[in-house]
Amino acid sequence: MEKVLDFFKDFIYFEILDKWGGPVLAASFLLLFLAETYRRLRKLKAERWKRIKRNIGIAFTAVMALRLALIPALIYLSVLAENSNFGLLNWLSLPVWLEFLCGFLLLDYGNYLWHLLNHQVNFLWRFHNIHHIDLDLDVTTAVRFHFGEIFLSVFFRGFIILLIGPAYWLILIYEVVFETATLFHHSNWRIPFKFEKVISNIIVTPRMHGVHHSIVHRETNSNYSIIFNIWDRLHHSLRLNIHQDEINIGVPSYREPEEQNIKNLLLMPFNKPRPWILPNGSVPEREEKGNKDVLMP
Repeated sequence: MEKVLDFFKDFIYFEILDKWGGPVLAASFLLLFLAETYRRLRKLKAERWKRIKRNIGIAFTAVMALRLALIPALIYLSVLAENSNFGLLNWLSLPVWLEFLCGFLLLDYGNYLWHLLNHQVNFLWRFHNIHHIDLDLDVTTAVRFHFGEIFLSVFFRGFIILLIGPAYWLILIYEVVFETATLFHHSNWRIPFKFEKVISNIIVTPRMHGVHHSIVHRETNSNYSIIFNIWDRLHHSLRLNIHQDEINIGVPSYREPEEQNIKNLLLMPFNKPRPWILPNGSVPEREEKGNKDVLMP
């Protein structure tokens, strides 16, 4: 324990995040914001600048939880596991490049499972719902998470860290790539379709993640991957066969922009969740078309 505390004294500012991760994330956000402004994938339904201010306000609380709780907890557990010789990667003698590759993939798979749980466990959905009820989907949605969801993720993601035993530097590098990928696939950027169709064989793209934010329930319960979409393919949770102009973003029972103010959003997890129905009482449905593994423009 003393070794872990000594490590934190020397590493309190998380240089990987602050020195190069911060600028990478800031630049990515700005470039994607400009890209989706001038080359829009889906038409906007809500007033853009009100949404942006609201989403940034929610993001501020989430970032505080990320930097003050989640990242320190993951680093602490990583160093603790290393000093205790605990976790898969600490038991194996792998070359650095192979340790990086295996650790990176396992961390990504852990986040796939965490995302899946947020949709399948009602208590977790109360917090994750704040991310999904946004009436449009763009790069600001990528940072719109309830701080409670970030705190809750400490327990699951911390458990994954203990199982895997990744080095602290691997966790921080993964976190920067993870957050950059989240910004990218939430963006409303119309990438040339032929190019996106190619890269969507490996990574999560805006068209792919747009399906995940649909008000049709079976579409929302698909495409959980964060960086690599191999996890959706392995678990048969991939769904690509929806045209983007047919997707209605959000959750059917939360359709009023006026009620999506910062105060209501922060208190929403503590109120009874609404059923998955539209204000008129109907359930959003869509007829299944074609091969669900084929990306649509």
